[in-house]
Amino acid sequence: MPDEGPIPTGGPTATVSPAGPAPAPSGPAPAAAPSGVTGRQALYLGVGVILLALNLRPALVAVSPLAGTIRADSGMSAAATSLLTALPLLCFGLLAPLAPRLGRRLGMERSLLATMALICAGTALRLLDSVVALFAGTIVIGAGIAVANVLLPGLIKRDFPARAGLMTGLYSMSLFGGAALAAGVTVPVQQATGMNWQATLACWGALAVIALVCWLPQTRARTRVSADAARQAAHPVRGLWRSPLAWQVTGFMGLQSLSYYAAAAWLPTMLKDAGMSAGDAGWMLSFSSLLGIAGSFLAPVVVGRRLRAGTLATLGTVLCAAGFGGMLVAPVGGAYVWMTLLGLGQGAAISLALLFIVQRAPDTRHTAQLSSMAQCFGYILAATGPAVLGAVHDASGSWTVPLVVLLVLLVPQIAVGWGAARPRHVSGR
Repeated sequence: MPDEGPIPTGGPTATVSPAGPAPAPSGPAPAAAPSGVTGRQALYLGVGVILLALNLRPALVAVSPLAGTIRADSGMSAAATSLLTALPLLCFGLLAPLAPRLGRRLGMERSLLATMALICAGTALRLLDSVVALFAGTIVIGAGIAVANVLLPGLIKRDFPARAGLMTGLYSMSLFGGAALAAGVTVPVQQATGMNWQATLACWGALAVIALVCWLPQTRARTRVSADAARQAAHPVRGLWRSPLAWQVTGFMGLQSLSYYAAAAWLPTMLKDAGMSAGDAGWMLSFSSLLGIAGSFLAPVVVGRRLRAGTLATLGTVLCAAGFGGMLVAPVGGAYVWMTLLGLGQGAAISLALLFIVQRAPDTRHTAQLSSMAQCFGYILAATGPAVLGAVHDASGSWTVPLVVLLVLLVPQIAVGWGAARPRHVSGR
């Protein structure tokens, strides 16, 4: 069986199986894909997806604005504090391969409910006045988010096959919105309430509780795990790692994630070193995230209507290149322009990375496996970004070389973006 086949004509977002006869796959046959949900049920499910997505960044992003306070109170070193950011990314990558098996055994709805329970448990752990509890809670939160990261694209593929672009846009917009909210209001909330940093971090657990309660009806109204589906859990999709298209989707996910997390970790420091105040530098990162909301929503919605996916992937990458290039020339004087370009470009990139996972898979089972593959390698690669960029800065003594490195990495991002945008399906057995 070939690694991938063309999608029949009917628009770049078509989700039908590849055209032409194909030999019968060996191994267990995949379950028939549902035709999707409609009406009020689709509305309730869509709101549930948005609430779940809103929880996939705040509990982690909220650590960054409080990093100085956490270090001063706990006595942790800068390296130990940076682990609070790197550990979740490693969880995203290392635990991603377990998510499809969990989803098939428990059902997507119950598995996603469990992810919110893990986020609640992790935020509760971080209430304890202990560095060990802080790291343990962060790992538990990272585990919950890792599973949700993988399963949500599969749920969108299964239940919104005709609205994949719109739902992917809402999903990725919620990711950016949650991150922007946490970056912008964590410190003001602490200052207004006088809470310590443990209680301030735990406040974000309330958002997970809301999502858990709202998602609970889905576990009763939706899937029941059949004996056949449970048996399939022992037989993941095989042959996906030999698919060039799957690796192009994975490469785009990894490179755009590396660029985003490396920039998020160091852009405020770059601006401060260029003469901007600490408060203004932090606001610039939040401003960029706010623009990312617009980019992440618009990109998957306009794919196939006004721009081809490959063109849009290139355009988003070029916007990022212009932002990084501007930081080289006039980091402070043109900061708002550069942050606007970066926000729009990075928002478009993450939403397209998620959309490629949905569109390049022929069914829900392949979507979960492709999502697992892309996010496993992608987030492990992303976890190295901040550390490598910091090491390059230490070696060179300036931010010029790190910015050039980010610019150079955008070249292969364009190449794999064009490959991942091809209207084809990966295949495996």
